[in-house]
Amino acid sequence: MAHIRRDPTATQKGKITYNSGIVSGIVALAINEVEGVTLLNNKNKGVKLSFEKQGIVADISVKVDSNCNVSTLAFKIQQSIKHNVESMTKYKVDKIDVHIQDVNFADTVI
Repeated sequence: MAHIRRDPTATQKGKITYNSGIVSGIVALAINEVEGVTLLNNKNKGVKLSFEKQGIVADISVKVDSNCNVSTLAFKIQQSIKHNVESMTKYKVDKIDVHIQDVNFADTVI
């Protein structure tokens, strides 16, 4: 026997709001999904967000591994952030600026 459920959102009215800390956490998780990248741990934690009319503008500061292609890595970071923020929240992402602040060099044996 099939059970039919009503969509509760069709009859309920209300508003969902997201704290900027929640969105920053989503951005940090998105960056961690990209291999070869580490979010900087400065006092701003490497993520600066501004909520504009066109969408979220993000300034991201990261450290990358020395064996990575920087332009490819920056594109992957942008894709990951855009996908995660837009799929987990109601917000659209307008612009993501990726700032490479440091390079992580692997230990080499001489």
